[in-house]
Amino acid sequence: MKKALILSLSISLISFVGFSQNIDKAKLDTYFDALSENNAFMGSVAIAKGKKIIYSKTVGFVDIEQDIKANSNSKYRIGSISKTFTAVLVLKAIEEKKLSLNQTIDKWFPSIENANTITIEHLLYHRSGLHNHMDEFVGLNLHTKPISEEEMIEVIVKGGSDFAPDTKMAYSNPNYILLSYILEKIYNKPFSKILKDKITTPIGLKNTYLEKEIRTSNHEVYSYVFLNKHWELAPELDVSQALGAGAITSTPTDLVLFSKALFKGKLISKKSLKKMQTFKNHYGMGIFQMPFYDKIGVGHTGGIDGFNSILAYFPAGDISFSYTSNGMNFNGNDISIAILSAVYNKPFEIPTFTTYELTDEELNQYIGVYSSKQLPLKITITNKNNQLFGQGTGQPSFPLEAIEKDKFDCKQAGILMEFNPINKTMILKQGGGVFNFEKE
Repeated sequence: MKKALILSLSISLISFVGFSQNIDKAKLDTYFDALSENNAFMGSVAIAKGKKIIYSKTVGFVDIEQDIKANSNSKYRIGSISKTFTAVLVLKAIEEKKLSLNQTIDKWFPSIENANTITIEHLLYHRSGLHNHMDEFVGLNLHTKPISEEEMIEVIVKGGSDFAPDTKMAYSNPNYILLSYILEKIYNKPFSKILKDKITTPIGLKNTYLEKEIRTSNHEVYSYVFLNKHWELAPELDVSQALGAGAITSTPTDLVLFSKALFKGKLISKKSLKKMQTFKNHYGMGIFQMPFYDKIGVGHTGGIDGFNSILAYFPAGDISFSYTSNGMNFNGNDISIAILSAVYNKPFEIPTFTTYELTDEELNQYIGVYSSKQLPLKITITNKNNQLFGQGTGQPSFPLEAIEKDKFDCKQAGILMEFNPINKTMILKQGGGVFNFEKE
């Protein structure tokens, strides 16, 4: 549900690769052990070929304070991968003649701007124009508080519209929150029960559900952020804030089984599946395209609080993979590339880690507000308890780690910042882009 600055969610390279019958499991183990030992990743991974799990790995903790280690039974909140489940539920409802794609939402939400022109299809494709309030809520920790449907509608009404429906695509969580409410209305059941009746029970997912709060006694994990050289407990999303937009709990094993059932036509018809995979601006209905060399996969990523996740299906070799993380201090895109490189017989490197210590006084020379002629946002750099943070306009803050003199990175977002304190400039590098900033 969250985005970091201008982070790209795609996995992109350009060459030919083939499926490897023998994945180098030992190297993947070494890869994830290196991440774990350097406080870069906590979580679980699963890779499947067809219905067979061909690799799995778990590192990290359920509860650091209580020293409870994670294992293959550990369950994670999957963030926006929930949207894939919700899209499937909506398409099933359409097959049952309870909804139609061209149906407008004014029947249920007449007070929302453009409700008489926003359709179910617009919500599925993020083409409604509805403002995405979630980053603002997360920044103020408002997402941790319970919220009623009426209160959420008030938030969406207040947020208004950023553009006219179907004129462009902009990712917005209210689209799938509204779809969750609509499903509850047409089935007269809570979203959690609809999920169970329509997806998890029919295909045998035993560890996928919507739960009100995290319970470690049920193998559910807490999430963490890495700050000041250690893992700190992250805030906890109240599920009423997200529902089918980002509140489902699952495991990577369940997720790859869900992927198989979906793309093999076990959940929705071939016609619905084709519609789901009709992409506009690379986004389908609850899924988006994920290119890797000459292969094209489909799936979704997720992120809320300290949780990060991905679910992807690649028809080439009939491969599904997922990781679910409750502590990420690394670039998730790099993890996905390592997994796919192992699957498709491409070399990948075990990451190395370096540290560069700075005093509080040295960090203070970088603080300030930076603006760029290349990007329509400002970045504020702050120092909190000897930890540098960056924050883009209207976005959550992100930690910056010193890697050498005047250079900082946020591995999770793939951000590198190079400062020149004398000239009061900063160069931001991310996703292949280079952006020049000046301190105001």
